[in-house]
Amino acid sequence: MADHPDDMARASVEASSLRDQLATIRLALAASPIRKYLLWLSIGIVAVIVATSIGQVLLNRWNQPFYDALARRDMQGFLHQLLVFAAIAGTLLVLNVGQTWLNQMIRLKLREALTLDLIGEWMLPARAFRLTHAGAIGVNPDQRIQQDVGHLSDLSTDLGVGLLQSFILLASFIGVLWTLSSGFVFHIGGHSLAIPGYMVWAAILYAGIASWLSWLVGRPLIRFNSDRYSREAELRSSVVRVNENVDAIALAHGEADAKRQLELDLGTVLGAMRRIYSAQINLSWVTDTYGWITVVAPILVASPVYFAGDISFGGLMMAVGAFNQVNASLRWFINNIGAIADWRATLMRVADFRIALGETDVLHDTEKRIVFGENPDGRLTFEKLEIASPDGCTKLAEPHVEISAGERVMFTGDPRAGKTLFFRAIAGLWPWGSGRIGMPAKEVPVFVPHTPYFPLGTLREVLNHTGGAAKVDDAEISAVLAEVGLERLSSSLDRSARWEHELSNDEQRLLAFARLALRRPKWVIIDEALDTFDGATLRRVLSMLETRLAGAAILNIGRGQHNNQFFPRSLTIVKDTGRPALKPARVRAGAIEPPPAVAVRREKK
Repeated sequence: MADHPDDMARASVEASSLRDQLATIRLALAASPIRKYLLWLSIGIVAVIVATSIGQVLLNRWNQPFYDALARRDMQGFLHQLLVFAAIAGTLLVLNVGQTWLNQMIRLKLREALTLDLIGEWMLPARAFRLTHAGAIGVNPDQRIQQDVGHLSDLSTDLGVGLLQSFILLASFIGVLWTLSSGFVFHIGGHSLAIPGYMVWAAILYAGIASWLSWLVGRPLIRFNSDRYSREAELRSSVVRVNENVDAIALAHGEADAKRQLELDLGTVLGAMRRIYSAQINLSWVTDTYGWITVVAPILVASPVYFAGDISFGGLMMAVGAFNQVNASLRWFINNIGAIADWRATLMRVADFRIALGETDVLHDTEKRIVFGENPDGRLTFEKLEIASPDGCTKLAEPHVEISAGERVMFTGDPRAGKTLFFRAIAGLWPWGSGRIGMPAKEVPVFVPHTPYFPLGTLREVLNHTGGAAKVDDAEISAVLAEVGLERLSSSLDRSARWEHELSNDEQRLLAFARLALRRPKWVIIDEALDTFDGATLRRVLSMLETRLAGAAILNIGRGQHNNQFFPRSLTIVKDTGRPALKPARVRAGAIEPPPAVAVRREKK
């Protein structure tokens, strides 16, 4: 083929902001048909969390009479408090199970909503094709849609529910802690110092210092996690590429080269993981230190009130419980700094992918566009057509070309002339350039690429993949298969398979021409799909087209080594390197480009 993806323009990458990323996710959810279900689930989990917080407050209050009964050796009071505990704990158990179910359902529906949104955006006409020419953001869309969205849904649900629960518990227990320490006066060196609610301020100061230190130490994890996901995508892509080319690798004895490539990609993954682990170890020094201090911190903070005799032993335990709840709520950030960094990195990959999908429609927005129109006389015309590319301009040798219905035309050119680029321009996939393409009015041409596409399904469904046209019967299918030399497939019409794996390359193209004959279009545009056939196979295909598409206009782009009687007219595609080259596109994205060492290594392959 004349145009390899590596020859296309690559996009520069501009990082989007957190605000843009969150706005993108909100837009995706707002447009989802699942948003009402998500809303009701969210309302339900808020109600459960509020009810759980009330139960936690009641459980904290239960500490005082329970421990006071122990201190008094009051058996009757002790047994009564055990019954109270059973009632509170039973209610909290039911609420906890309900919260778990709601949490899982939110995960499920959030993933469904985001995945369907990305699939819908990705599968808009020509979007996926243009994304492949948008730089690093277009690499491995499968990982972003499948793995990253699932991970983002899990993290967003867990972190969101945890933050909400911590906020409600904080609001519930901060009043309890304030009341217990509101009237206490410190006596220091003959001076009296009253600090209203000093336990509250102690908890805020304690958790605030820990949060600040955790953020300083854990912030690099955002970048490290994003880098790891990019490297994992590279490794998976290499494994898939090797698996798809095992025959060629075995024949070329290329196992050593393939192994070396996989080992290099694995090395980048392991390097990214080492950086994450080092950052996590540094973070553990902070979080674990504060975790051990927390064992005694609440007792130390509440001990002045207890030793002054202002509260009983049960009151001390109640204060310790309230302090722990307030501190746990304030420590939510500390405890989740690693998950927050992971969430931030995953959000960046998913949101930037969706942003890039929308911006592929304006790729090269400073460049001129080819004008498309319709010709009422039913002709296909090219008026001063120039197709912009990174290495010059592709055009026809003749500036004004008209092709009438029923004509058969051969387009030829040098290997670097840009024949596939010309094919893509006619199809509307590559709109950058100048001039006009006039399509025949009320006609939808069928484009036959060099490598055909077959949807998953039975062979009958593949051959009836006709864009809404009437289905054909089995007898006609069998007749067409026989005409192209695939009569053995007539007995497999109801078998479902990945036909691109079961058939050889030539057989796939023959099957594509059989499907074309069954579709019976009025205009056909072919991109080098006839070039690989030997003489006998080519004559068989042309004979089938002559019989079944007698009145159709057939335009073949290729090497020109075909039957001149079938293609009596010839046009030449040329490359004008003197024309301005297509400039690199600009797509906002936070994707991390491959490091220079990887890029250089691949160029040398």
